[in-house]
Amino acid sequence: MEDEMEIQKQYNTRAIMASLLICGFVGFFNETALNIAITNLMDVFHITAATAQWLTTGFLLTLGIIMPVSGLLLQSFSTRQLFIGSLLSLIAGTFIAALSFNFQMLMVARVLQAIGMGMFIPLMFNTILVVYPPDKRGEAMGFVGLVIMFAPATGPTVAGILIEYLSWHYIFWLSLPFLIIGLFVGLKYMENVTDVTKPRIDLLSVVLSTVGFGGVVFGFSKAGEGTSAWSSTVVIASLVIGLAALVLFTIRQLSMRDPMMNLGVFQYPMYIVGLLMVLACMLIMMSSMIILPMYLQNGAKLSVFVTGLMMLPGSVLNGVLSPRMGKLFDRYGPKWLVIPGLVLVAAILWLFTGVTPVSSVVFLIALHIGLMIGISMIWMPAQTNGLNQLPPELYPHGTAVMNTLQQVAGAIGTAVAISILTSGTESYLRSSSAPTDPAELANAITQGSQHVFWFALIITLIGLAVSFLIRRVVVKQPAH
Repeated sequence: MEDEMEIQKQYNTRAIMASLLICGFVGFFNETALNIAITNLMDVFHITAATAQWLTTGFLLTLGIIMPVSGLLLQSFSTRQLFIGSLLSLIAGTFIAALSFNFQMLMVARVLQAIGMGMFIPLMFNTILVVYPPDKRGEAMGFVGLVIMFAPATGPTVAGILIEYLSWHYIFWLSLPFLIIGLFVGLKYMENVTDVTKPRIDLLSVVLSTVGFGGVVFGFSKAGEGTSAWSSTVVIASLVIGLAALVLFTIRQLSMRDPMMNLGVFQYPMYIVGLLMVLACMLIMMSSMIILPMYLQNGAKLSVFVTGLMMLPGSVLNGVLSPRMGKLFDRYGPKWLVIPGLVLVAAILWLFTGVTPVSSVVFLIALHIGLMIGISMIWMPAQTNGLNQLPPELYPHGTAVMNTLQQVAGAIGTAVAISILTSGTESYLRSSSAPTDPAELANAITQGSQHVFWFALIITLIGLAVSFLIRRVVVKQPAH
């Protein structure tokens, strides 16, 4: 055990963590900052909403293709090589985006950014699992939680201010120096923390994974454009082809001696419970976080800037609490955080199902803060506990599976939420005597939003039932 601790102390964990958090923050910030500029970009580039949406869909699609291959990349390249490669891709994408003068150029930039993030996110999780001993991982993962929650939340607010006073280009000019600083800190302190095993690359697995995960993410992303989109040939074909490819991919992985994505991670019960908690959180987050701004702008008739500010306190608090929840997890284990967290989220979502166009701003901010506190109690403790159960050789595969399915859950959550919102809104307007009246439109959006919160509540209650199975993992194997 003493030898193990000596190995742990060799790493400059603070410097490694600093470079990972700086780059992670900017990467996640870029992921959402452009969302608020979509309307602005439609005017500047003279493009339709469907075309502009590709700036988000393309990003998610690229992540859905890169993430499944990340386990293979983590074993094929050294930590430093992957870190430098992901940062160069992020920097190149951000620089091209800052200079973009047409849609095509910005689209290329978004794909480069997504390639960088697709390599960086699994690398970040894997590095933390290796350099931190099990009794310190909760707090370390909590800091990652801070970045994952806080950066996307500040994106729309900061972007809103930049667009108002400068231009959308400055979203990327602001990000660039931080990425370069993160790269230099990493160049100085990042160490090779994993063994490069150079596994044989199975091209068929890569193709099946790309078609499978890419098809599913693309299908749900397209379905998210409205209820009528579900019956479109493109969506049905994407989902059918994607699911068929995933079935073949799974069969292929189970029959290989050295699989690209080792599904042996599913032999570990706490990993499965942790994964289900993460996916539940992702579905709740994506459905609530997409619908809430739409409801605030169209139902409560608030401006984009006010909406961004209203959602900031909860997201900031979630970020600030994540490391503290990690510390509590290190001390007490997951059960005393995850179960109360799900009870809190269920109570908040139940209150959200009763919102009306006249609900007070203070009440809505309080609900959002409660929701974000609950999520911070569930996400990182469940995820860290699940990954802790894996032996070190399965860390790359465990993080690859978790991150990939998170992207798929995000795409599903978004698509389902928008469909429920649209159908709820349309059914209200069909029975309305004055469907064009602004007050009735606000009521229709409110009804659609309430239906989405009911959907999120059902997911939460299923998560709560599963959470009673959670047990603290006592790490017996060496952490290195």
